[in-house]
This record gives sequence, C-alpha cells and structure tokens, in this order.
Amino acid sequence: MNYKRFLGAASAALMIIIAILMLAPGAGAASKYKTLYKFSGGKDGKFPQASLIFDQAGNLYGTTAGGGAHQWGIVFQLVPNLDGSWKENVLHQFTGGNDGGEPLAGLIFDQAGNLYGTTTQGGTCVFKQGCGVVFKLTPKGDGTWTESVIHSFKYTDGATPTAGVVFDPAGNLYGTTSGGGAHEGAGTVFKLAHNPDGSWTESVLHNFCSRTNCSDGVGPAAGLVFDLVGNLYGTTGKVFKLTPNPDGSWTESVLHSFCSRTNCGDGELPEGSLIFDQAGNLYGTTLLGGVLNQGTVFKLTPNADGRWTERVLHSFCTNCVDGERPLAGLIFDPAGNLYGTTFAGGDQGCFSGNGCGVVFKLTPNSKGGWNERVLHTFADHPGANPEAGLIFDPAGNLYGTSIGDGSGTFGSVFEITP
Repeated sequence: MNYKRFLGAASAALMIIIAILMLAPGAGAASKYKTLYKFSGGKDGKFPQASLIFDQAGNLYGTTAGGGAHQWGIVFQLVPNLDGSWKENVLHQFTGGNDGGEPLAGLIFDQAGNLYGTTTQGGTCVFKQGCGVVFKLTPKGDGTWTESVIHSFKYTDGATPTAGVVFDPAGNLYGTTSGGGAHEGAGTVFKLAHNPDGSWTESVLHNFCSRTNCSDGVGPAAGLVFDLVGNLYGTTGKVFKLTPNPDGSWTESVLHSFCSRTNCGDGELPEGSLIFDQAGNLYGTTLLGGVLNQGTVFKLTPNADGRWTERVLHSFCTNCVDGERPLAGLIFDPAGNLYGTTFAGGDQGCFSGNGCGVVFKLTPNSKGGWNERVLHTFADHPGANPEAGLIFDPAGNLYGTSIGDGSGTFGSVFEITP
C-alpha cells in the first residue's frame, strides 16, 4: 500500500501550522547513515515496504513489492563483502500467478533455515488479481531456493494479507488478512497448522466486523504478537486480543478503541505491529491522530481489572522535523529505548514539502515522559519514505528499508550507527 496519497491531501491550514512550528529547535543530531543497496527498479526489485531479517551468517533478507522479471516483486538476500559493500541475490521472482505477487510483508525463518512470507496478490483465487498466498522458500545445495505455496487464500477464508506470519512453539503459523472472510471483506485472523505429512491446514480464528457488530474493527493491516501464555494481539482501528479456548475456538476482546468522534488525541489508524516490554505492556504507533493529526507512539498498560489504559508517549509533528505518519511498529534496545520510522516529515524540502521521513529514538526520562531524538532525516538520496520498521545487529547498528519516490529512486536498504 502506498500512503503518499494521504500526504497529497494535506490541507493548507495544516501547512501553515507546520511552517510556524518549523521555527522551533531541531529534534536532535543525525547519526552515521550508510546505504547498503540501492534498488534499480528492474529485475533486482523495487519498493521494499517490509522489515528485514538476519540469518546466523549475517546476511540480510527481505522482499520488494514490485520489480523483478515479472514486475510482481521479489525475495532478496544481501550478502556483505569484505570491502564493506553488499551483494544482492534474488531468491525468487514472483509471477503474479499461483506463486503469488506483490509481497508487502517481511519474512521469518524456521529452525531448518526455510523462509516464510505472504503476498497480497496471486494464488488460485479468481477474485480480481488473486487473494494472496502464504509461501515457503527452501534453500538448495547449489545456492538457489525453491518456492512452494503452503496456502492460497479463497476470499471466504481471507484475502490480501499485508502482514507477515508468526510461529507458535509447535511450528504452526498465524497471521492476518486485510480483506476477505465471512463478513463482506472485513478481514480475518488465520492459523496454518503444520501436518505430519508436511502439508498445512488453514483455519480462521476470527472474522472481523459481522453485519450486526463492527466494534472489533475492520481490515487488519499489521501482524500478530504472542504473549507468554499464548494469547494473540494485533491492530485494526483498535487493539485486539485473541484468547484460545479449550475447544479450539478463540475469543476476541478489544483492549483499546482509537479516536472517538470528538477526540483523536490518542491516535488513529494503527498500521504497525505491536511489541511487549518485559512488564507486559504493549507499544505501537498510529498513522494519524495526536496533537496535529500526524501520528503517535502509544503504550497500553494492563490493569488489575482486566482493562487496559492507553498513554501517548509522543505526538509527531510538534515541530515537524521530528517526523510524521509512522506506518511501522517499534523495537526496543537493551536499555529500554524505542526506535522506529516515520513515512513523512523531517526535511520539509523533500517530497513536495511533506518530508521524506525519519528514523527516531524515544528515551524514557526521569519525569515519566519520553524524549524523542531524530537519528536520521531522509533526503531522497537514495533513501525516501520508509514504510517498514527497524532491526538491530549484534553490535547495536540499525537496519531498514525505504521505498523511494518511484521516479528517481526505487528504494534502498540502509544501516544506521546510533
């Protein structure tokens, strides 16, 4: 999904406010930034919209939503060279057919070294350009990889999975679809059970938004996270929890509903996945809402009565160089600081005055608040508009992707030394 359409509709009034607030001091000094790979928009892929993962050898893996030999996206590997450069290997080029097309989400490894992911298009579904698939990539001895589709969505069981999948301890996969399902395309939470013969069986754990009740939300775009006792958590326009029952069914409950009709100060449209801290609190971002409707970072704390209390840790665009409109989730460092990206904001000379996004850090202070620092401001050379979150290497360096502007730049993989 390309969210530049949101930015093109920014009002003149908001631009005036931004111009005034730009007079405020900057959010902090930039850190060391390095472009590891610049996509050409051709067979090597374009528009990486997902987070990266490392293997044990230090190679990076990810997806691009477009490009490749068939222009339906790729799965790629980046291998570090001795001189500090990185070499790209294309592991799979999607055709848009039965093997899937347009992967928007990142990948995960199983214990045997196989990769798993999702595509939003393709598959055997006859609806439009397909309903998407869950795929597996298996490495071969000669360095190539073989793709197999472990589930092709049928629309009734879900469609258009924009997020990746997660494993439970038994090796089953869980994910969300932003469309399809039993209730007029409102989306699903699904499970893929791994069978002894190597096949997979899909079941729908929850259909969002019945005809009589849409209080549970519509169209989950983000992935899921488990707590320590096996409950699942995710976002729609709300934060939800799925609790497994003894009979194999799951019960959904809403932990927080964003943006009442009179107040969006708590945030609106959470698009990124959630994370837990060690105390069991949840953290995430919202694309909109907050003080100037440019997004927030929030925390949800469980109460003794089973309810959850939301608190906004940061509202973006307090001076607009701090970033606008975060699409991705967050990560913690060992000291308890939070890191993330924003799609816009930062350098107001970039992307028609809307900014090309930032990488930010949030540090808890002694007063109970959080201080934001901008680690990098994108300027479209070649990085622009990151839609994905970040990962750490063992040395504490940050890695991520940017999608580019679609004309002069087609995305990049970057490294930041904080």
